[in-house]
Amino acid sequence: MAWERQLEDFVRERGDALVGYAYLLTGDLAAAEDLVQEGLVRTWTRRRAGADVAWLEAYVRRCMLHAFVDGRRRSRRWHDVAHLVAAPELSGDADRGADDRDAVLRALTHLSPRQRACVVLRFYEDLPVHDIAVRLELSDGAVGRYLHDANRTLAPLLGEQPGLTAEDLPTAKGGAR
Repeated sequence: MAWERQLEDFVRERGDALVGYAYLLTGDLAAAEDLVQEGLVRTWTRRRAGADVAWLEAYVRRCMLHAFVDGRRRSRRWHDVAHLVAAPELSGDADRGADDRDAVLRALTHLSPRQRACVVLRFYEDLPVHDIAVRLELSDGAVGRYLHDANRTLAPLLGEQPGLTAEDLPTAKGGAR
């Protein structure tokens, strides 16, 4: 096929330069080669017929950069939440975890939409109060109040949850998490 020949020629001509670029991003040769592969796959699945080499190389590099940034973001996010995932040998009864999830989901139905949004953004997305306020177009104080009211509603349904009190949440702009 013509596209296969074009890909072979492209990799032969520009492959080393692309691996060098990817190596500068990753600092690891194997990761760089994987990144080039990702960029080529993304490009050749979307390429335009008759595209010139300069356009293809620019597109491959852009795809590589986006794949690198996305991978780093995923890795950082996983690092931030990995401690929340219980190891099987430490988790105890698997049914209890499912029961807890069901209880939380049922309890969330008792909240108003804004309270629920604030709770999810605060405790699931781990956003500070100010960021929640920006997302929901509310004042920091309003978010604090929604979290406080939600906590008062959820406490009888789920029991007191240490560390989840709205009183401990800063409501000043730029406050700590």
